[in-house]
Amino acid sequence: MTSPLAILGNRTVRFFGYIGGVARQSMSGVYWTFIAPFRGSKLRFRATIHQMVLVGYEAIPVVCLISFSIGLIMAFQGAYEMRKVGATRYVIDLVAVSMTRELGPLMTAIIVIGRSGSAFAAEIGTMKVSEELDALTTMGLNAIHFLLSPKLLAMLIMMPCLATIADMAGVLGGATFAFASDLHLGLGQYLQATGEALIGRDIITGLIKSVMFGIVITQIGCYEGFTVSGGPEGVGRSTTDSVVTSIFMVVLVDMVFTALFYIIG
Repeated sequence: MTSPLAILGNRTVRFFGYIGGVARQSMSGVYWTFIAPFRGSKLRFRATIHQMVLVGYEAIPVVCLISFSIGLIMAFQGAYEMRKVGATRYVIDLVAVSMTRELGPLMTAIIVIGRSGSAFAAEIGTMKVSEELDALTTMGLNAIHFLLSPKLLAMLIMMPCLATIADMAGVLGGATFAFASDLHLGLGQYLQATGEALIGRDIITGLIKSVMFGIVITQIGCYEGFTVSGGPEGVGRSTTDSVVTSIFMVVLVDMVFTALFYIIG
């Protein structure tokens, strides 16, 4: 039997190898997306627009539905405690700040991981096992430029848009509660109170998080696809790994940036 120390050492080596591989791919992705176009290499605009439709436009219904439900649930849960001290009015502030700073970007990221991050891994993984990536290399095409760059650019554009839509849907969920509860606030009154509760920093921090989440989702999903081995079974395994790893890394990045924003105050 393998000793626990050997298992720990093997997993540690694999972990740092994984981080190193993602870091190298990220640097290459940044080069082909933001530097190479100024050196004569054309961006794949049609592919980018196609990815924007898949990543962003088609995700709007599910993002709206889940975010609206989250905002409504938060309002109910917050009011349950706050009405004990006669502070039900502050449910508006709770929903607004929580959605814009945290839950809007985070829930959007989790939805996009399930829809697009897994699709990136499956698409590129299938190309890997069917030797299409080797064919691209034979034709003189860089796989990072051809496959990753359009996805990365689309994600950088669409994630803040989706997070903004999620924020709005969550606020509308809270407005539904405010109208049906003893607050009896109309939509205009609720939106005015929400505007008074929020400051620019609340919205900006959420948008910064959403951009970082988009980078993490794209890089991990594509990396899992590029490193597939073992045929169709390996594609399924890498797709699952991309979802699990992306969720873990998104939560980790969220924690780091939340702590950073708290420190810089």
